[in-house]
Amino acid sequence: MKNRNALPAAALAMIVACGLLLSGLVASDEGADHKVAIHVDENDPKRMNMALNNVANIKKYYDSIGETVAIELVAYGPGLHMMREDTSPVKERIAVMSLEIENLTFSACGNTHSNMSKKAGKEITLLDEVSLVPSGVVQLVSLQEKGYAYVRP
Repeated sequence: MKNRNALPAAALAMIVACGLLLSGLVASDEGADHKVAIHVDENDPKRMNMALNNVANIKKYYDSIGETVAIELVAYGPGLHMMREDTSPVKERIAVMSLEIENLTFSACGNTHSNMSKKAGKEITLLDEVSLVPSGVVQLVSLQEKGYAYVRP
């Protein structure tokens, strides 16, 4: 007789494993001295690079005074191109920064992603370093409610 609980238990184990893997993509703000949300909503390489410069400069400053910072860069609307595998003009820089900077999160708007995917007729692939959130605007509101300072380069 087959164990009917084997499949649900295996599925649950896979869900937990996926959750643990995904949790490694999302930085933690727990214990950070400072928290900063950076917003990108334009498909402009200069604006994208300015946002990444802000990340680097914020991190460098707080490191210099011995304090910690959690930074979340949120993109939506045309700014989502920053985080798309096929159109990002800054994908190499995002890859390097995500490895070098602890407590840095890149969040992409799920609404924009869904709309871009529909328009393209296929699922748009995001960079590996990016987490999908339901709504970029709501994510920014939520972060500010949690005490994040807001920056729009």
